[in-house]
Amino acid sequence: MHPDVDITVIWNFATALLIGALLGIERERHKTEHDELTIGGLRTFILFTLIGALGGWLTLVLQSPWVLAVALLGALAPVLAGYVISARTQPDALGLTTELAAIAACLLGAMTTLGYRDLAVGLGVAVAALLAYKQPLHLIVRKLDREDIYAGLRLLIATFIILPLLPDRPVDPWGALNPRSLWMLVLLISSLSLVGYVATRLLGAHRGIPLTGVTGGLVSSTAVTLAFARQSRDAAYASAGAALASGILLAWTVMFVRVLVMVLVVNRALLPPLAVPFAAMAVVTLAIAWLLGGRRGTRSQTEGVPLKNPFSLTAAAKFAAFFALVLLVVKIVQAYAPDRGVYVVAALAGTTDVDAITLSMAQYAKTGVAAIAVKAITIATLTNTVVKTAMVSALASSSLKKPIVLASVAVLATGAVALLLG
Repeated sequence: MHPDVDITVIWNFATALLIGALLGIERERHKTEHDELTIGGLRTFILFTLIGALGGWLTLVLQSPWVLAVALLGALAPVLAGYVISARTQPDALGLTTELAAIAACLLGAMTTLGYRDLAVGLGVAVAALLAYKQPLHLIVRKLDREDIYAGLRLLIATFIILPLLPDRPVDPWGALNPRSLWMLVLLISSLSLVGYVATRLLGAHRGIPLTGVTGGLVSSTAVTLAFARQSRDAAYASAGAALASGILLAWTVMFVRVLVMVLVVNRALLPPLAVPFAAMAVVTLAIAWLLGGRRGTRSQTEGVPLKNPFSLTAAAKFAAFFALVLLVVKIVQAYAPDRGVYVVAALAGTTDVDAITLSMAQYAKTGVAAIAVKAITIATLTNTVVKTAMVSALASSSLKKPIVLASVAVLATGAVALLLG
């Protein structure tokens, strides 16, 4: 049965031509700037994607995969001929980038007519970006050393080999310790350390550290605090205390906002009373982070100093063990001492994470007392702030301890006042 030539088919071919034009424009620009003799230009790449699209469409019409195979072989012939000519005329400028891009263009064209148009568009944009950002990519590679590569490999091993082997179920009688969840926490802390290191290498401390703080705070402000506290002891960050403190406080600010968003999603009625203490704490934290981030000298604090990769599974695993211990204590208290009240449980839960108690209290407030839920969430947040401050005091350098302790006092005072007034 032959497919009809309708608007969908026309749109598929148009998409293939646009992908070819996108890749061809980039290759045309590259050829003009470098005065290279290559096979690829705007018209050539459009024809490559058209050949692939025709091969894919005719494969559906004739119900024969050999049509597409012949089309691909036909496109491969001029690619090989062009490479041979380039090798003879410009032996010092040999490369396979344009040739491989041409083959990819042909395959992307085939995808548009074989039912994978959206995927072909995404991959086409990715290929165009890969071609266009040649210099930045080469710069990144030149900045990597052997230890950076080893660190990345260790993270990949821990993520794709060790993680799947761990059981995804509680292994203790109280249902608190899930090995896979705990190992994911290890990966999170290690990844944040690695991301902060890479961002600092590429952007400098004045931009890389705050960016890592904001993005890391979306996942875990505790992990950001631990990662930056460990980094502050590195000689490369000896004078970057203000930048690291700013990054930590930005992560805390994101945590306060994240709590409000979770409550908005789960129980909107609880948001107005909770917004007062959390908005106040967020404003105070953000103001201090802005003051620290704007200090003079931050821009050049790590310039000229060799940065050491902070990636450490061992350090992250130690924190995960501590996290597991506190989780176990919280579960035991909930199981054997429920009469201590929701506030005690909130304080214990806040030592490791705020999200769990926030979601629990938001659900509780639907049928219980809203004021109790607000106080429990605030207590958990204040406890979490105390724990993170203790981490900094125990693990960080002196240049980081002072601003974080002072900021913590301000945040705790703000939260306590709001709690008492509420």
